[in-house]
Amino acid sequence: MEIDTHHKQPFGLVHGGINAVLIETAASLGGMLNKGPDSDYVVGIDLQVNHLKGISEGILTTIALPNHVGNTTQVWEATIFNDKNEKIAVGRCTLLNHKKS
Repeated sequence: MEIDTHHKQPFGLVHGGINAVLIETAASLGGMLNKGPDSDYVVGIDLQVNHLKGISEGILTTIALPNHVGNTTQVWEATIFNDKNEKIAVGRCTLLNHKKS
């Protein structure tokens, strides 16, 4: 994601909520690819984010890897890097494999 003005908080740094969105999105995309045949989609049920470095410009890349892919839940860890390959944030997202009623 390229950082733009609307991604920043009043002090000019990327808003922490952006890191949360990127981490949950990356985890959810991975979760959808691993949800299994008995689930229609995944939903986030827990999200933890640690903000490691403030940043105000550049491009952010998020990489998510699974810790656990089960029948009911999945746990994913994600890391956000800037375009200098520095860690900006890390997080963990728990997903629920959901079946439509």
